[in-house]
Amino acid sequence: MSANAESAVAMFGQGHNCAQSVLACFGKELGLSSETALRIALPFGGGMGRTGNVCGAVTGALMVLGLQCTQAGINDAAKAQAHRLAQEFLRTFAAENGSITCRDLIGCDITTDEGLRLAKQFGKLRVCPQLVRSAVEIVERMTNPTGKQP
Repeated sequence: MSANAESAVAMFGQGHNCAQSVLACFGKELGLSSETALRIALPFGGGMGRTGNVCGAVTGALMVLGLQCTQAGINDAAKAQAHRLAQEFLRTFAAENGSITCRDLIGCDITTDEGLRLAKQFGKLRVCPQLVRSAVEIVERMTNPTGKQP
């Protein structure tokens, strides 16, 4: 496991949501303070605002890709690259994990009290750390084609 993946999983274990954990582990290398990354990604956990929609690890990874693509500025080429990488990431994450949707990945509806209880009891312990790790590792493979661990 890469240092970024270890960092993201550790942050998740410390109580940060999946989106925060993924974005913050890349923050420093992208010129984003840890506090800013945590603040930006806060509403994206639990499938975007705890709605069970797109997995927070996925949205965190998409934020990372957006930051990486626009380091030299926001222009048509950067937008095209960001869209291409986003589509590639979404395909890869779904292929490796079965879905990009939080409720499908953790197997419960977190918009209900019972579903949230189950997610906290089982999902966060068993599924979510793997999804955070997967998102980070996919971003690293996509943006570091030489395969060297960052």
